[in-house]
Amino acid sequence: IRVDEIGLGLPPRAWGKKVGETLYSLNWIPFRGFVKIFGEDIHEDPISEQDKPRSFYYKPKWIQAAVLVAGVTFNALFAWLLISVGFMIGFPSPVNYVKDVAVKDPHVVILQVLPESPAEKSGLKSGDTLLFVGTGTNSLQNETLTPEHISSLIKNSNGEQVQMLYRRGDTPTQTVFIQPKTGLVSDGFGVGISMDTIGTLKLPVWQALYEGGKTTIGLIKTTVVGLGTFLWNAVTLKADLSQVAGPVGIAGSVGEARQLGFVYLLSLVALISINLAVINLVPFPALDGGRLLFILIEVIIRRPVPPKIFQWTNTIGFALLILLMFVITGHDILKLLL
Repeated sequence: IRVDEIGLGLPPRAWGKKVGETLYSLNWIPFRGFVKIFGEDIHEDPISEQDKPRSFYYKPKWIQAAVLVAGVTFNALFAWLLISVGFMIGFPSPVNYVKDVAVKDPHVVILQVLPESPAEKSGLKSGDTLLFVGTGTNSLQNETLTPEHISSLIKNSNGEQVQMLYRRGDTPTQTVFIQPKTGLVSDGFGVGISMDTIGTLKLPVWQALYEGGKTTIGLIKTTVVGLGTFLWNAVTLKADLSQVAGPVGIAGSVGEARQLGFVYLLSLVALISINLAVINLVPFPALDGGRLLFILIEVIIRRPVPPKIFQWTNTIGFALLILLMFVITGHDILKLLL
């Protein structure tokens, strides 16, 4: 199948260079990218008999489906490669993540900070390493500093102010004082964080590839569930846009991951790649999943979908995607300003 253009961003075109029969372009709208293949929409340009053998439209349905799934497949493979490389050089992992393989330098790491919680208001972020937690009467450090002990101390603090020493990436140790409150845990006081004991897990190549594959599959499953929940909440008007990030928000996350270390950046890029794979398979017009849905319909009805239906659904779907991108980007900018 002939490839007419490979573009980064969406038109209008800012720059382009043709190499062989393919145009490589940079475009002004910095969302997504695209590959324009010959004969993808025969309703735009009639195809001569001579060109039919290299046309997407005239290939068997299974080849069309394989082409549409190829990008998604390589997103997943790329994530597998990145995670496997992370395990080879030393990947942050929970204790006992791999049976009979001990992690090095175990320490308590904040995994999640609840929005509007005392922890978030104090400046704590996911990825921070806790070095000391204490109140006026009790303190935890070194061997006693475990997620279970920390949770118990805060839970039974009776609202007493909690002091936390933490480290973020390569920055110096910082101290915060947090006022616990009720309602964040089932009984007792809380500050709004989840934690785990994380260490560096370094594996030989064969085991890194195996564990990288397992981790990738697990992340794909989690992403599918998370996206499905978000879409359902969007349909029922309960979606929380604060949990969604566009290009601006992702750029901020990349900056934070770089501060934490190279392996954290690897894991973030892998997660983005997995998200792209899952989102692209959603059966929505203008996405690969939407195209696959049309192919399935054509296989079932044994005739092409009417051109007007195909064109209108794709045009509307594309417009809605662009609108969503602008809304999310605007939301990202507002979060930076406020």
